[in-house]
Amino acid sequence: MGYTLPVFACASAIAALRYLHQDLTANFVTVDLIKPPQQVTIPIEQVAKINNQSALAITRSDPGEHLDITRNTPIWALVESKESPKNSSRVEIRGGEGIGIQINNGEQSAIYSYAEELIKENLQPLLEDDETIVVTIILPEGRRLAQRTSNAAFGVVEGLSLLGTTGIVQPLTAASQLEAYQAELITKAQQFDSLVFCIGENGVDLATKLGINPQRILKTANWLGSMLVVAGMQQVESILLFGYHGKLIKLAGGIFHTHNHLADGRLEILTAYCAQVGLPNSTLQNILACETTESALLLLRNIDANSNSNWVDLVYSAIAKSIDQRSQAYIYKHTEQKLNLASILFDRQRKIIKKSSNAHSIVKKLC
Repeated sequence: MGYTLPVFACASAIAALRYLHQDLTANFVTVDLIKPPQQVTIPIEQVAKINNQSALAITRSDPGEHLDITRNTPIWALVESKESPKNSSRVEIRGGEGIGIQINNGEQSAIYSYAEELIKENLQPLLEDDETIVVTIILPEGRRLAQRTSNAAFGVVEGLSLLGTTGIVQPLTAASQLEAYQAELITKAQQFDSLVFCIGENGVDLATKLGINPQRILKTANWLGSMLVVAGMQQVESILLFGYHGKLIKLAGGIFHTHNHLADGRLEILTAYCAQVGLPNSTLQNILACETTESALLLLRNIDANSNSNWVDLVYSAIAKSIDQRSQAYIYKHTEQKLNLASILFDRQRKIIKKSSNAHSIVKKLC
């Protein structure tokens, strides 16, 4: 079994704090994962005092059998102890070297809610009276590894994210993971009549921030078709597809497994819908020549800004409508079941581009 980066960051912080308190007697620490509610043992590679008020500890990432670029990368945590001022948070978390910066969110460190919850919940019981600490997470190889990810596409630069909703790695490419997703869907279908499908962590995180009940959210990875069929078989009443437009647009072209290795055609699909709503041929050629759907969206936005037009809304309204219709037809073809379906598409900055016509009514059920 492998663990996510926040778990190793938390383990390093625990070790540094306990060493500072002269309470570390072994080369491992116990971390309460919270999600799921279980305790795990994490080895500590190195730990040392910087001075009487600070200590540094190092762990190494172990994602288990999952193919992950962070395998064996060192995770440092610098813990600095000081007296606690009144009305202050007793555990302050900062991103150091190698932790990404969210350029679209006030340049905050890319340390997300689960990582913050994990570190605070594990460290607060270890604090001495009137003690507060600053925990700085450092990934020495973060900048280099980030170049092999799509972080920059989602507004995270200069390093990796401490992103995740659970402490246990969930491989997105293994057939066993699809079975796990399907089993989770079956369980949730017995509890809720309306569910949200998110392809990855960015969708999950954004959906939660918009007030959608996390218990109704399911990750699908690239297996949207398979998950939609299971939803139909379980007679789910309504599904909200919530995802990055560069992925969901494939459904508008009838592609229901969204991994690039199996099928792409995103720009061709986008160009077709641009033609459908009447964009001129010269613009269609420019859209098709774009490197990514994101750059094509930017091109359309620039045209709208310069000509006071509304091409983005027209194009993505047509795309969202087609996603809904084709998904409903796909479900009916394989299960002979009809269900309500809506879609919400967002861009790389996690800003919503378009909601399909019945998205509002479904979202009301989900919050």
